[in-house]
Amino acid sequence: MSDNKEEELESGKLLVAEPFLMDPNFKRGVILLCDHQEEGSFGFILNKPIEMNISDLISSFPEFKSEVYYGGPVQTDTIHYLHTKGSLLPNSVKVLSGVYWGGDFDQLKSFIELGKIQPEDIRFFVGYAGWSPGQLHEERKLLSWMTADGHFDYIFGDNKELWKNVLEEQGGVYSVIAQIPTPILN
Repeated sequence: MSDNKEEELESGKLLVAEPFLMDPNFKRGVILLCDHQEEGSFGFILNKPIEMNISDLISSFPEFKSEVYYGGPVQTDTIHYLHTKGSLLPNSVKVLSGVYWGGDFDQLKSFIELGKIQPEDIRFFVGYAGWSPGQLHEERKLLSWMTADGHFDYIFGDNKELWKNVLEEQGGVYSVIAQIPTPILN
C-alpha cells in the first residue's frame, strides 16, 4: 500500500476505500483505476456484485451466466467490461498484465455464442466510478483512498472479502486496518 503521492495514480492501480468512508457507493470498495489523466480518472468497483447476470440486462445478449457488478455511480445506464482476451477483441485497452477493458461489443457477443469467451474470462459492470480533473487528487489529500497495485486475481478471483484481503496482503498497519469492523449507524 502506498502513501498519497499523485504520481502513483495510473491505469492498473487499486483505490481502496478508507475504513470509515461512509458514501454508500464506495463503502469498503476496491476500485480498479482504468485511466488517470489530467482530464480526469475512471475505474470500476470490483467488489459490489449485483444479483443478476448480463443476459438479464441486455435482451439481445446471448444466454451467458456471468455475474454483473456495480461499477460506480456514473452513467448507471451503461455496461462496461473487463476481460482476459486482449487483442482477440478489437479496440480493447490493456489495463494491467492479463486484464483488458472494453473492445468491440458485437465481436464480444459473437465470441460468447461461439464459446471462445467463458464467464471466468470477463466481468461486466453497470456504470463506473469517475472523477473530474483534480477531484481524485483532492479526495486522496482527505485520505479517502489508499492505493495498491492491482493484479489479475483481484479482478477475476473471488472478491467477497476483497477489501479486507487487499489490505491484509499489504501487511503492517494495513492488516490491522483490515480488521476494523464495518461501522453500524443507528
